[in-house]
Amino acid sequence: MKSAVLSIKVFGTYVVVTGLGLMLIPNLWLAPLGFPPTDEIWVRVLGLVVGVLGFYYWACALANARSFFVASVYGRCIFCAGCIGLVLLASAPWQIVIFGVVDVAGAAWTKLALENEVPA
Repeated sequence: MKSAVLSIKVFGTYVVVTGLGLMLIPNLWLAPLGFPPTDEIWVRVLGLVVGVLGFYYWACALANARSFFVASVYGRCIFCAGCIGLVLLASAPWQIVIFGVVDVAGAAWTKLALENEVPA
């Protein structure tokens, strides 16, 4: 299996699991991040959107959609910057940056894999 494809599948799995967690048991996922318990539907809606996004990662990995792989590197870096911005400018708990760090780590893996693979 190509390394870039593997990186996208692993990241997609992480995104699907995170989405399912936010959709089905949001307070269990949010408590370690410093968020108070919530009954708001928006957390579950976000979980649904995140889960669908993870599905897109898997579909693109199966199709070896290289342009998506490249775009995802940029998108995940932007997401990390957004998480940092939320902490600095919107009083979000610092723990939210953990999601951004996971995204940047996945983006770095994908970028390195793309650089090291011989084009087909």
